[in-house]
Amino acid sequence: MTKERRAPLDRRQVAAAGLNLLNEAGLHGLTLRAIAKELDVKAPALYWHFKDKQALLDEMATEMYRRMIADSDLDPADTWRERLLKSNRGLRAALLRYRDGAKVFSGSSFTGNEYAEQMEDNLRLFTSAGFTLPQAVRATTTTYTYTLGFVTEEQAAVPPIEARAERLADFPLTAAAGPEIFADFDAHYEEGLTMVLAGIEATYGVR
Repeated sequence: MTKERRAPLDRRQVAAAGLNLLNEAGLHGLTLRAIAKELDVKAPALYWHFKDKQALLDEMATEMYRRMIADSDLDPADTWRERLLKSNRGLRAALLRYRDGAKVFSGSSFTGNEYAEQMEDNLRLFTSAGFTLPQAVRATTTTYTYTLGFVTEEQAAVPPIEARAERLADFPLTAAAGPEIFADFDAHYEEGLTMVLAGIEATYGVR
């Protein structure tokens, strides 16, 4: 009697398992050994695909991006403002699907060229709207880093507001700022994004 042969793993399967485990264990609990256990294989089977944890994170970030663009609703008729609103709201939603999603995404290198198609489309849209190429790059990367930084803070541990206020009783304005920092993230994100877009328009004079 022969054993049923297991289909070989590929990089996307491992990355998908890593994303599933991420929601359970967080970034600190994510290891190749833990993913191997999740997939019911030996750890060396994963080292065939990934030399270290960073290589795995790169593939996970790429898989996050693939899923994000699959769900995107970008329209060739978008204005530059509409494109920035859609793409950054989509990025935030994609990062929030995973525990520590922003930390995984930040600093990772994509393993494929899927991003280049959307980047080319965005830059073409911006330059057609009157931005120079350097201005288009600054506008898109500034909003991207705003969103990435915002979600990184949003996914961090939120201190108990009342305890924070008591601890900072000698600093009343700082104490009162707590709800503005650690609550109503949706509204604060949208307000900040509007500010960034207004700054882009004021800086480059493109409406």
